[in-house]
Amino acid sequence: MNSFLWVSVVVLFIAAAWFAWRYYDLKKRMNSYASLVRAQPNNLPTDLKDLETLSNSIASLKADFEIRLSNLDSQSARLSTVLEQLTDGVLIADAQGQVQFANPAACKLFDTNDPLDHSVAEIVRNHQLIEAWRRCQQTRETQSESVELPIRRQFLQLIVIPDTHEGGSLLLVQDLTRVRRLETVRRDFISNVSHELRTPLASLKALTETLQNGALSDPQAGPRFLGRITTEVDALTQMAQELLDLSRIESGQVELIRALLEPKKLLSSAADRMKMQAERAGLKLTVMCADNLPMINVDKSRLEQVLVNLIHNSVKFTKPGGEIFLEAAPANGGVRCAVRDTGSGIPAESLSRIFERFYRVDRSRTGSGTGLGLSISKHIVEAHEGKIWAESEEGKGCAIYFEIPV
Repeated sequence: MNSFLWVSVVVLFIAAAWFAWRYYDLKKRMNSYASLVRAQPNNLPTDLKDLETLSNSIASLKADFEIRLSNLDSQSARLSTVLEQLTDGVLIADAQGQVQFANPAACKLFDTNDPLDHSVAEIVRNHQLIEAWRRCQQTRETQSESVELPIRRQFLQLIVIPDTHEGGSLLLVQDLTRVRRLETVRRDFISNVSHELRTPLASLKALTETLQNGALSDPQAGPRFLGRITTEVDALTQMAQELLDLSRIESGQVELIRALLEPKKLLSSAADRMKMQAERAGLKLTVMCADNLPMINVDKSRLEQVLVNLIHNSVKFTKPGGEIFLEAAPANGGVRCAVRDTGSGIPAESLSRIFERFYRVDRSRTGSGTGLGLSISKHIVEAHEGKIWAESEEGKGCAIYFEIPV
């Protein structure tokens, strides 16, 4: 019995010793593997003795983590590209109001180079926009505010969205300046076309009523009133035709019949058409163009229409004894044409709008015509991949230029 007990004790001791050795050996291997994971995370062995299952599992988890990390990096890069290319400004602020992110559009809109770690108030610098952000922080609801910045001639809309996770906020800034300008142009167009139609229609009504009241039988007044009716109807017909032409040009329905043409021939042809009208107005019309200019591939009739429109305007707004110059010269790889006059000129604030439909600078520059000539001219030039602009100093004449690529 005693010998059996001693054998059992010895066996247990040996077993305990073996398990203890295995434990310490396994712990040593685990510590060594942990050190290897920290030192060489990108080069982990998977054939460690007695740790194959663990090392394979860790390697598998590492591979899965790297795939997920790669996907996150890819998504982050795409998001970053979108935010950088976005024309709307984006600001992200934390709970304390410190800006943590700003895309290039936001930096441009708020005229700042380094917005990070600055407060929203320092970046926005407008009390209405700041109050919208504060309301969002207090109510944790989306807020919207629109403001006009007269100094920079901008109209901005700010949308503040609360961050439900971090307690901060997302500020989306939209520049509505162009939209407001287009709204202004639309209102002016409606107002101008209504005015342009009201005048001839009122004249037609008055003339018709006069004829109905007995003037038709008057041998002198009757034909005169009928002649005025014909004139007003012709004016309405011209307006309708020019509106139709303008609509077709804007929608790209007018096909240009292009051919190579010498700029001097183009200017000379337009000058010949307007020569008599200039002489009747007591004006001198001069063509200034070199003979060696490069040929341009254009629709002659359309570009001649542009020059005739420009000359016609110069004739209307230049006093007798003045001069009108038609010029052409090489410029920017193309040919630049110009119509200059010594007339009354255009105020600086109106230069950017004179190519709008029916736009009138002021009462002193109103006259015959529909007010569509410059707008039609602009679209014809742009259809030739060119550009048109005006330069003027009030009281010292006006020059309208357009460039056509060779």
